Amino acid sequence: MSPTFLIVGATGNTGRMVVETLSQLLAYSHSFPGHRVLALTRSSRSSAAQTLAKLPGIEIAEQNWVEITPEWLRKEEVVRAFVAPHTQTNQFVEESTFHVAALRAGVKYVVRISTTAANVRPDCDAYYPRSHWAIEAMLSAPEFNSLQWTSLQPNFFSPLYLSAAAGFIKKYRTEKHQDVLRLMASPDAPIGIIDPDDVGIVAARLLLEEDPTAHNKAKYVLNGPQDITGTQIVKMVEEHIGAKVENVSFKDISFIDGMVAATQESKNVILSIKHAPETGWEGKCTASTTSKEVLELAAPKRTPADVLKTMLGE
Repeated sequence: MSPTFLIVGATGNTGRMVVETLSQLLAYSHSFPGHRVLALTRSSRSSAAQTLAKLPGIEIAEQNWVEITPEWLRKEEVVRAFVAPHTQTNQFVEESTFHVAALRAGVKYVVRISTTAANVRPDCDAYYPRSHWAIEAMLSAPEFNSLQWTSLQPNFFSPLYLSAAAGFIKKYRTEKHQDVLRLMASPDAPIGIIDPDDVGIVAARLLLEEDPTAHNKAKYVLNGPQDITGTQIVKMVEEHIGAKVENVSFKDISFIDGMVAATQESKNVILSIKHAPETGWEGKCTASTTSKEVLELAAPKRTPADVLKTMLGE
């Protein structure tokens, strides 16, 4: 066995680019001779996992990360890890169990994905940012001093933020008919939405820091390279369809009602997700808030226009 970089959620939003970047950069690194990258997935037979398996230096493993024990980490010789946790209501319980296992196993450094920085506080009305705050508070405790960590706090992910716009464009192109364009964005508040790939690149760069001490206990804010407003999204849509959008619903988060109707969890808890965009609508999530360390490591590059074109297959 060799010293190992463990990537939890390797085929997810951010994990895929972590794996790809590590594969590229480890080939030229002299700081981690003989290290391997172990990419966890729920199904090694999925097309995404099979694609990653073809990359140099990448091993794929089927392993439920919430069942990982200190013994498993020691057996796999994990020295550094990346974790992109889910946002379900049991996130704190499951993610904290992983970090305790990492602590007991002597893992040296963990990079984790958090959420929108302006929301990561104990009094956030949305439930899942409170879980991220609690994880960061736990990791900051003296009991975890031997486990170095960095928490990345990315803004709204561009594909989610632009999904309604992309769907509207695709439907118009096939049906030449307009439904209501329902946007999460407010008409005027600028928000620095970010491509998950840009987040993954930053995470990989951190994992490859020869000495991560400078980033220990750091909480870095990540935004895309430019802000966008709801009005600007409408303009992009009009450019793609060659027509004026007839009916727009801004600050539209009605999709959460469907989540509430389908959940087996507390409906009140799931309903609290509706509060998550409020800090963005208040102008607290602009590109200017990006941490300088992020800009130095790997400044995000993908603009909203770039992401929308990719979503449309252009």
